[in-house]
Amino acid sequence: MNPLLVSMLVVLSTTLLCGWIARRLGQASVIGEMTGGILLGPTLLGRLLPSTWHALFTPATLSAFDVLSTLGLVLYLFLIGSSLDYSHMRQQKKTAAAAGLASLLLPFALGVIIARPTMARFPTSAAVLPFTLFLGISLSITAFPVLARILEERGLMSTPLGVTALLCAAADDVCAWMLLAIAMSIMPHSGSTLSMPLRMVLFAAYLLVAFIVARGTRAIANRYRDRSLPASTVAGAVLVALLSAATTDALGLHSLFGAFVAGLAFPRIPKWQKTLNDSLQVPVTSLLLPFFFALTGLRTRLDLLQGSGVLPWTLLLLLLAVVGKVGGGVIAARPLGESWRNSFALGAMLNTRGLVELIVLNIAYTQGVFGPALFAALVVVALVTTIMTSPLLTLLRINYHNSAA
Repeated sequence: MNPLLVSMLVVLSTTLLCGWIARRLGQASVIGEMTGGILLGPTLLGRLLPSTWHALFTPATLSAFDVLSTLGLVLYLFLIGSSLDYSHMRQQKKTAAAAGLASLLLPFALGVIIARPTMARFPTSAAVLPFTLFLGISLSITAFPVLARILEERGLMSTPLGVTALLCAAADDVCAWMLLAIAMSIMPHSGSTLSMPLRMVLFAAYLLVAFIVARGTRAIANRYRDRSLPASTVAGAVLVALLSAATTDALGLHSLFGAFVAGLAFPRIPKWQKTLNDSLQVPVTSLLLPFFFALTGLRTRLDLLQGSGVLPWTLLLLLLAVVGKVGGGVIAARPLGESWRNSFALGAMLNTRGLVELIVLNIAYTQGVFGPALFAALVVVALVTTIMTSPLLTLLRINYHNSAA
C-alpha cells in the first residue's frame, strides 16, 4: 500500500473525527482539528508509537504535506479576503475603527513590552525588530472565519454586537497581515535576493497595483452582477490568487499575504461570493487544511512546556493575550454605549485566534524567529483562547435576544 496514501488517510480521519467531537462539545470544528494535529505529533503518537510515527511521517510524506498545506492556506486566505463585507464597514466605520483599533493596539503593545524578556528566555537568531513584530501580531490577531462560525452557530451573526465583532475582526486581520508583510520585508533571509528598501518600494507598488486592479475589476463585474459565476471564472479567480501569492513570495513577503490581497480584490457581488465559497470551502477546509494541522502538530512539542520556566511563560503569554483582547474590546465598546456585559462579550469574541494565529506562528517558526519551545507555548495560547470564546459567551448569557437589545 502506498505509504503517502496511508498517512493522508490517518491525517484526514483524525482531524475530521476530532472536529466532529469538538462540534458535539459545543466548540467550533477548527478547535478539534487543531487538537487532532497536535495528537498526531511527537507529544502523543510520537511518544506512544514511535516506530509507527516515523513510518507515517517520513521526509517524503512531510514534503507532500507541505505542498498540500501551502495550497490549502493560499486558497483559505483567498476565501477570507473575498468574504470581507465592505458595505458593513462603510455603514459602521466609526464603531469598527474604534473597537478594531483598540482590540489590535492593546495586545500588540503588550507584545512589544514583553518582547525583549521573552527573547531573553527563548533565544533566537532573529533580530529584535522582527521578533517583536511577530510576537505582537501573535497576541493581537483575531481569527475572522472562526469567529464567524461561532457567531453563526449561536445565532449572533445579524445582531449589532455580532456585526461589530465581525467588523473588528476583519479590520484586525487586515492590519495584522499588513504588519506581517512589513515583518517579512525586513527579514534578512526572507527568501528574496532583493534589498530591504527595494522590497518596501515594490511592496508599496504591489499594493497600488492591487488597488487599481480591484477598482477595475469591480467596475467590469458590476455590468454582469445579475449573471451566475461560471466555473471557468472560479478557476480564473484561483489562478489570480496563485499569481498574487507567487508575486508576494518573490518580493520576500509571504505567499499568503498575496492570496489575502487577491481575495480583497474579488468583486463584492453576494451571488459571486457565495458561488466562490461553495466551490472552494469543502475541498479547502476538509481536504487541504488538515495537512497544515498535521504539520503544525508535528512541530509542536508540548513536552517542552515542562522545561525550566517555560510553563510560567506560557501562562504569562496567555494572560497578556486575554487581557489585551478582552481589555481592548471593553475600552472601545463602553464609550460607544455598550453595556458592561456586551463590552466583555465583544472582547471575548475578539479573543478568538484559532487557525489564523497558527498560520502566523508557522511562518515565524519556518523563518527561524520562534524556536520550538516558544512555538509550542504560543500554539497553546491559540488553542486555549479559541476554546474560551463559547464558554465565556455562555457565562455572559449572550444570545440572539439580549445581544440585539
